[in-house]
Amino acid sequence: MSIPASKFSVAPMMDWTDRHCRAFHRALTKRALLYTEMVTTKAVIHGDRERLIGFSDVEHPVALQLGGSEPDELAQCAKIAEDWGYDEVNLNCGCPSDRVQSGSFGACLMREPKLVADGMQAMIEATRLPASVKCRIGVDDQDPREALFTLVEACRKAGVTTFIVHARKAWLKGLSPKENRDIPPLDYDLVYELKRSYPDLFISINGGIATLAEAQAHLEHVDGVMLGRAAYHEPALLGQVDHQFFNENSEIAPFDALDAYRSYIAARLEEGVPLTHMTRHMLGLMHGLPGARAFRRILTVDSIVPGAGLEVIDRGVDAVRDALAAAQARRDAYLMGAG
Repeated sequence: MSIPASKFSVAPMMDWTDRHCRAFHRALTKRALLYTEMVTTKAVIHGDRERLIGFSDVEHPVALQLGGSEPDELAQCAKIAEDWGYDEVNLNCGCPSDRVQSGSFGACLMREPKLVADGMQAMIEATRLPASVKCRIGVDDQDPREALFTLVEACRKAGVTTFIVHARKAWLKGLSPKENRDIPPLDYDLVYELKRSYPDLFISINGGIATLAEAQAHLEHVDGVMLGRAAYHEPALLGQVDHQFFNENSEIAPFDALDAYRSYIAARLEEGVPLTHMTRHMLGLMHGLPGARAFRRILTVDSIVPGAGLEVIDRGVDAVRDALAAAQARRDAYLMGAG
């Protein structure tokens, strides 16, 4: 099975990149690799799989990110991911939350490279899916170069060819998950060094990347780039990805993305999914445009009303179109006056 490793991907983000978010992002980019929220192996094995890992065909290519450390469980989940139609399975070795630490997985696995390698080998042997690792450059007082290179070398020997590296340490004590996304300093050069040392591996970089221009600059040194919060809070960026990173002919405008997303929303509404489950991921779509604030307000306030439907989105779009028309009229009047 071909490796879906992508030069551009959207990061797995807890409570954000659910199936509705991913379907929305897919309306903006056909080529970026999307990731689920992290799901624990025990939840996948024993829980409601449709609720936890169900997804729509429109989301491809999409990867299932797992949280776990037991090789047998990881192998079982990798096979489940294949059976459910995912394009990749990924092991989280970077999440610093207390809940993850108590389960002996996530970022604390940076201290256990052999266990990670054993788990990855079990996954690779259990499925035809590509199996990748998402990690930090170390935790707590670890030497970053030693921690990162030791983990990668162990996993490479187990057969892993794709690594997504969040270019920060994680501090497991003293910093919250939110603080761990901002306070530990970024070390992009270390990730670049990793790629130079392992030219045969696919190395993708993550952490603190705010613009597509920054992403393009990283691709001078590594194979792929992963955006998280920037892509979520300003999703219109994703409409430029296929053109800028995959040589597609055109970009996808926010209004066109909403048109493409309508059928998905309508289908979910028919199933009884509240509108706000979809619109909460769309609030930043019009960022930087006249009427963006009205768009956010309408979607935030009106989508929670019982029975709210597509008319709410239409009102939000109308607010932006009206604001754009008013701004254009002001520009025309100014130019006429100046002339």
